[in-house]
Amino acid sequence: MSAKTKIVVLHMKELIYTGIFVALGILFIILLVIMFLPHNKDNQTGNTSTEEQTEENSAVASDSVYIPGIYTTELILGGQTIDVEVIVEEDSITSVRMINLSEAVTTMYPLLQPTFDSICEQIYETQSLEEISYTSDSKYTSLVLLEAIQTSLDKARPNE
Repeated sequence: MSAKTKIVVLHMKELIYTGIFVALGILFIILLVIMFLPHNKDNQTGNTSTEEQTEENSAVASDSVYIPGIYTTELILGGQTIDVEVIVEEDSITSVRMINLSEAVTTMYPLLQPTFDSICEQIYETQSLEEISYTSDSKYTSLVLLEAIQTSLDKARPNE
C-alpha cells in the first residue's frame, strides 16, 4: 500500500479572519433571535394573568383623558393649507403647533402667529380650552384656531 502524504498549508492570518467572521455571524444570529422573539414582561415575572392584564388596560383607558399620540387638523386660510398638530399624553396636552406655515400666510394674516402663541401658553397652563381669553382684535383668528385645536383634541379622546 502506498500512502500519499498530503500537505495542507494554513496561514495564520486566514485562520484569524475566519474565526472573527464566525464569531460575528454567531453574534448576528443571536441578536436577530433576541430582537424578533416576542417579549412579555408580565409572563416572564409571573405576576399577573392575562385576565388581570386586560382589566388593568381597560381601567387605564377609562381613566385617561386622551389616547396618547399626535393628532392633526387641516386648516385652510386663503387657499393655503396649515396643519394644527396637537401632541397629547394620557392626561395632558404636551404640544400644540402649526405645521406647513408659509410666509405667504403669515404675511396675509399677521395676527395668526401671536394669537396662536398666546392660545398655546394658556392651554399649557390650564390643560383645557374652556377659559381661553383673547383680545377683540384677534377674536375671529382665535376662534378659528381654537376650533382647529378642539377638533384635534376630539380625535384624541377615547370613544366610550
